[in-house]
Amino acid sequence: MSDEKPATSSAEIEALHSPARPQHFTTVSGHPIRQLYTAADLVNWEAQRDLGRPGEPPYTRGIHPTMYRGRLWTMRQFAGFGTAEDTNARFRYLLEQGQTGLSVAFDLPTLMGYDSDHPLSQGEVGKCGVAISSLADMEVLFDRIPLAEVTTSMTINSPAAIVWAMYLAVAEKQSADWKLLSGTLQNDILKEYIAQKEYIYPPEPSLRLVIDTFEFGTRHTPRFNPISISGYHIREAGSTAIQELAFTLRDGIEYVERGIRRGLAVDDFAPRLSFFFNAHNDFFEEIAKYRAARRIWQREMRERFGAKNPRSWALRFHAQTAGCSLTAQQPYNNVVRTAIQALAAVMGGTQSLHTNSLDEAWALPTEFAATLALRTQQIIAYESGVTNTADPLGGSYFVEALTNEADHGAREYIRKIDALGGMVAAIERSYPQREIAEASYRYQQAVDRKEKIIVGVNEYVSEGKPLEVLQIDESVALRQQERLRRLRAERSGEEVRRRLDRLMRAAEGAENLMPHLYDAVKAYATLGEICDALRTVFGAYEEVAIT
Repeated sequence: MSDEKPATSSAEIEALHSPARPQHFTTVSGHPIRQLYTAADLVNWEAQRDLGRPGEPPYTRGIHPTMYRGRLWTMRQFAGFGTAEDTNARFRYLLEQGQTGLSVAFDLPTLMGYDSDHPLSQGEVGKCGVAISSLADMEVLFDRIPLAEVTTSMTINSPAAIVWAMYLAVAEKQSADWKLLSGTLQNDILKEYIAQKEYIYPPEPSLRLVIDTFEFGTRHTPRFNPISISGYHIREAGSTAIQELAFTLRDGIEYVERGIRRGLAVDDFAPRLSFFFNAHNDFFEEIAKYRAARRIWQREMRERFGAKNPRSWALRFHAQTAGCSLTAQQPYNNVVRTAIQALAAVMGGTQSLHTNSLDEAWALPTEFAATLALRTQQIIAYESGVTNTADPLGGSYFVEALTNEADHGAREYIRKIDALGGMVAAIERSYPQREIAEASYRYQQAVDRKEKIIVGVNEYVSEGKPLEVLQIDESVALRQQERLRRLRAERSGEEVRRRLDRLMRAAEGAENLMPHLYDAVKAYATLGEICDALRTVFGAYEEVAIT
């Protein structure tokens, strides 16, 4: 007998080096994917109605006729850490590197409405964003940055109206015309109850503050978006793509209903509504999601609300690559993930984009990592060729079928929420929270069973070298505490108390609170003091446990 082993077949070699493929090919949302798509998959599809041309309803192919041939998306890298001085330096560096818009990340105390010297802020000051406790901090944050010339996005929700008042006060100090200010305030409180949980007040007074910004912005800042209705955090909490789409658009519907209830004409404020979506891993599903979002929104604005202005129909959105997809294992793989996700956002027609940094599963981005993330956008913009034509995948049997599935799936969720009495009622019943929790659980089960492969995590695992990460030590908190001590010593405490008293009296009534918030921040009342004054009137929200 020969001692030679039988030759190994090519199939056996492949099996040794490749993980087992799942028996059923599905999108992230769980829809089965067929091996081939043909015209038969679009047999009930009315091309003229559902596709159309870029810049024309239903905007499936984009909201601008020329898309990126006319103007590239805004490259808006999310940044913020440490003190206002630290983040100001990072802003100016990124602008020098070719970034075309600012995007502010705030630390957890700021997001929750606490000053940097509050006991609950201990250990968190400057850690996940910049620490902003007063107008004095905001003045430093935008030092030597002309607000009338640079668009600014601010990712903050419960205290959004207060932080926006600080921003407007800085603009006034720069002698900038408010009518020229351009940017976006996230200000999306509904998604906080659904997903991110950075709420302060109960839903009704929180929604009042949101609509106050709509009303104030319509009168005073016509180029500034008072809200960015966010699906990003819904997706980061574990939702499917269709859940992200549906819950985000239904949140938008809720805000429009509240604006109309306030007495605002829909075409006066709807053109300044903007959206914020996740760019996740399933390339074609993400593109379909964005295309379906535009189609659904124009339908809702025209049919549900009777909007007449085409700018009210056109859904504008910012995209950010998926933070939850980044891995601490083999972090340089995150560069590839981010590039694919960013390309999906661009091919889906985003108006602005943030690309995550490779080290964000470890810490806040280093300057090197943030620059590489920005370069990823620039390479897509200037080297890939995907900007040469609008909606380059339009007409693809596969993409159009996925777009239709996303459209139909999202509308089914919207109908269910309508039947529950709207999004606030649905939140109070924990409906979207439960749907997201179940989707997240199913996804993790698929990862654990290796039905979904995460390279470097559940397959192709290897040891990697540790990264050099950005360190934020407690000296940031000490500097912030000293700044607050000086501020309180130098300002007029009596004037602060008077303005906070006026704010509380106004909160007890029904008038718009933005002028009172502006007066308070101009007197250097702190963020925590203003939030505490409103807590006294509105109370604090406690979530009901999901059962």
